[in-house]
Amino acid sequence: MQKYMTEIRWGLIFTAVMLLWIWIEQLTGLHDQHIAQHATYTNLFAIPAILVYVLALRQKKLRDYNGIMSWKQGMQSGLLITLVVVLLSPAAQWLAHMVISPNYFLNMQAYVVTEGMMTTEQALKYFSLTNYMLQSVIGAAIMGVLTSVIVAFFLRSKG
Repeated sequence: MQKYMTEIRWGLIFTAVMLLWIWIEQLTGLHDQHIAQHATYTNLFAIPAILVYVLALRQKKLRDYNGIMSWKQGMQSGLLITLVVVLLSPAAQWLAHMVISPNYFLNMQAYVVTEGMMTTEQALKYFSLTNYMLQSVIGAAIMGVLTSVIVAFFLRSKG
């Protein structure tokens, strides 16, 4: 288990950064009065998300591999971080939508119905904790794998 402490720590850090981002969104009104801009600004989370993976794999390379890390080693580390994030995703969604921003779903449902983007039934189904938990698991897995592939490529030792 000690062998994987770096990945576990960075998976926890990633989850904390994600929750902090959601809290900032809520504080800035992206979950209520500025909800129309939510879809645009939430995508900016990609910046800190990638930064966390870069910092994590850089630390893994320097601490655990003495500065020499292959692409395969970087990929394995990135995939383990992704596994931690995937496993924590449902709990993080629960915290995000039950504690940090409990009115998010109601506000988003009202917004998309009012704007004619969805019917009431579609909005209720899409903007729900169950659906967001499922989306977060799938999204974390897909984006984590892609990020791991790319970051490991750039941080690998050449030669």
